[in-house]
Amino acid sequence: MKRFLQLLFSRLTFVAFFMALQIGAIVAMLTYFRSRYADFYTLFTIIGAIAVIYILNQEENPAYKIAWIIPILVLPIFGIPLYFLFGKSRLPKSLRMRMSHIQSKYDVAYENVDSCLEALKEIDPAAARQAEYLESAALAPIFQHSETEYFPLGDDMFPSMLAELRKAERFIFLEYFIIAPGEMWDTILGILEEKAAAGVDVRVIYDDIGSILTLPKNYYRQLEAKGIQSHAFHRFQPALNGNFNNRDHRKICVVDGNVAFTGGINLADEYINVKERFGHWLDCGVMVRGDAAYSFTVMFLSMWDYICRTDDDFSRYLPDADAIADAKDDGFVQPYSDTPTDDETVGEIAYLNMINRAEHSIYICTPYFVIDNEIMTALTTAAKCGVDVRIITPGIPDKWYVYAVTRSYYESLVNAGVRIYEYTPGFIHSKTCVCDNKVAICGTINFDYRSMYLHHECAAWMYKSKAVHQMYDHFFEILEKCTEVTPEMCARRGWPLRFLQSLLRVFAPMM
Repeated sequence: MKRFLQLLFSRLTFVAFFMALQIGAIVAMLTYFRSRYADFYTLFTIIGAIAVIYILNQEENPAYKIAWIIPILVLPIFGIPLYFLFGKSRLPKSLRMRMSHIQSKYDVAYENVDSCLEALKEIDPAAARQAEYLESAALAPIFQHSETEYFPLGDDMFPSMLAELRKAERFIFLEYFIIAPGEMWDTILGILEEKAAAGVDVRVIYDDIGSILTLPKNYYRQLEAKGIQSHAFHRFQPALNGNFNNRDHRKICVVDGNVAFTGGINLADEYINVKERFGHWLDCGVMVRGDAAYSFTVMFLSMWDYICRTDDDFSRYLPDADAIADAKDDGFVQPYSDTPTDDETVGEIAYLNMINRAEHSIYICTPYFVIDNEIMTALTTAAKCGVDVRIITPGIPDKWYVYAVTRSYYESLVNAGVRIYEYTPGFIHSKTCVCDNKVAICGTINFDYRSMYLHHECAAWMYKSKAVHQMYDHFFEILEKCTEVTPEMCARRGWPLRFLQSLLRVFAPMM
């Protein structure tokens, strides 16, 4: 039943549905309007041309525009609905105005926060330029009085999360794309109930589409009955609307404002390998303790206020100075978020800044690799300039069609000198990028269109922090369990597979 529902609500199903409608409409016109078929088809072609002109004039990535123009031209009747369902990165105007109002509170939230950007400029001007972009575009200050800990597996992070949750005295904020009943969530839920009963401010946000197969309808009401404040992000409605495609893909856990966790790990048993799906599930996360944890508090509260239409006083949730007095100055930490409500592709540009400024190495882990021309050019250029560029993708995929598209990029990358590996034991869900063993990003942002254009995302940019070096070392540990993709393997692809991959790449933005 679950597999049926997954297929039913998948983006591929919607694509197939509209293609079937396209064929049906053509057949209907041929059958019932034989004498006027040319007129009807000309009309839809004109409408498609108008839609193409509209897309060309949008302030979006050119590669993203082209990827949508092709389906509209191929499907002149139903390509337009496909674009407005899956292609538009901008929310409806009313929701954009609400979110913009909430984002304006970032400035207020950080009034009493001192950014350490000038200190980084004195140490490393090149790295400071990356941080300056995030501070300007994502309103994300950079911190020093913060320590980090990298967890190579969800199995490792889970005990630390439980330990911190049990220490909570003021508040617990959880924001996740997927929540699923099982050992992981049930254990956390027990702590949340206990803390809520003790007067701790406990709040939970989950994405309604992300959890549609794992949680019952209106699950937030069950949580509220337990004393836990909860809301579902953009609840699913049978009638598709403008916000259907914009999901809350963030993973945030904040305890008392002093400690925060992020990464790719959702609250479901496969993420801690209690439940096996697609072989061994390799995912990672990072814990931030100290001043930088406040940024994750701000992210959560801004989303909460957007959903609930409330107006929290963010200053009430600053870290406890006494509780974090012993936090070490562990390099520089800059948590940041990305939102589809503006015209800034923060997630993609943060990755591009790292790739383009790499001097020795770029090491990437990603479950989905569906990229645009900018990232393709940046990776191949870096490799041709002598930078050691390596990418790890899953050996066992969770979505065959995305996997087929991911593999379609291999040949061009490998021929340019990029080294690609597939994680043989199973599925890798980590989203990490480490540059020169000096700068790293760990968060929720995949190397695909959806993360970079359509979803609400978050991550931590780190400079010479403990977690950076841990991520660097762990990358090589993963390589020992990987199979490297060779030019010969790419060349052995038969023409049927090449054709399928080329066809699927036309619809890459929908995946």
